[in-house]
Amino acid sequence: MIPHFDKTVSIIIPAKNEENGLKSILLKLIQAFPTFEIIVVDDGSTDDTATVAKTCGVKVVSHPYSMGNGAAIKTGARIAHGDVFIFMDGDGQHQVENITHLLEKFQQGYDMVVGARNRQSQATTLRWFGNAFYNFIASKIVGHPILDLTSGCRIVNANKFKEFLPLLPNGFSSPTTITMAFYRSGYSVSYLPIEVKQRIGKSHLKPLSDGLRFLLIIYKMTILYSPIKIFLPFALIHLMAGLCNYAYTYITLGRFTNMSAVLISASVIIFLIGLISEQITMLMYAEHHVNAISKRRVKTRTKKNLRKFYAKVTKENIKSH
Repeated sequence: MIPHFDKTVSIIIPAKNEENGLKSILLKLIQAFPTFEIIVVDDGSTDDTATVAKTCGVKVVSHPYSMGNGAAIKTGARIAHGDVFIFMDGDGQHQVENITHLLEKFQQGYDMVVGARNRQSQATTLRWFGNAFYNFIASKIVGHPILDLTSGCRIVNANKFKEFLPLLPNGFSSPTTITMAFYRSGYSVSYLPIEVKQRIGKSHLKPLSDGLRFLLIIYKMTILYSPIKIFLPFALIHLMAGLCNYAYTYITLGRFTNMSAVLISASVIIFLIGLISEQITMLMYAEHHVNAISKRRVKTRTKKNLRKFYAKVTKENIKSH
């Protein structure tokens, strides 16, 4: 455990059929961080995942059926009591030493620190190429270098993470969503290079279908992050097509055609829709912040009222005696 770390910490591990992987990490986590809350979310496993976790003495929550990695993460976040959340996979890839380094980085004032895998840590060259492509696209969208968009090893501020629970999908793309959401909200994000071991057991990730799903998630997050970055290119394409068509028809026919008018008008409409969508997105995130702040104030007020009540009761008991 890191000295002078005065915040409560919850380690959340989503797991599906990871009995062998959990055996290799749970006891090490308990020995290294005895004061941390450790939660294993069993996502409808058909093996002894829940039994292994209970035997190790950690908190276990089981889904009645497989709801997805993202759903397991959300379940863990809802029941965790820590001020800080640490997420790690249950397949034995993430090393306990990584947690210490992430906490050290987090103490520098970041809202989220992500464990960034290097090329040697990727399962296959194809997987590395795919992740590099996602990182490149996401970096262009947010305007900041993203070293590992899909890493499951990260540490976050619990209150800020909970703001985005409704946005998180139930599948494997929840790390992608939370990373983009943190950037959009102006929260600080940092990356720390880590080495991961080869996973224990079979991967639940399907390269083709999940890869296409990741691209769709990136597209959706672009709409949520900054819609104008999607609508503006389409507006410019229509504008250029309209101007080119106008130039061609003016030279060949000597007039302005209906097609040119339609294309130029469409470019203006698409651009205006993009502007309106941008404003809606800003209002949506503003609402998330207002709701989060209101909840924190209510909790703080409740704690103060309870303290006053207990203090009053204590004084009355002292007087009565």
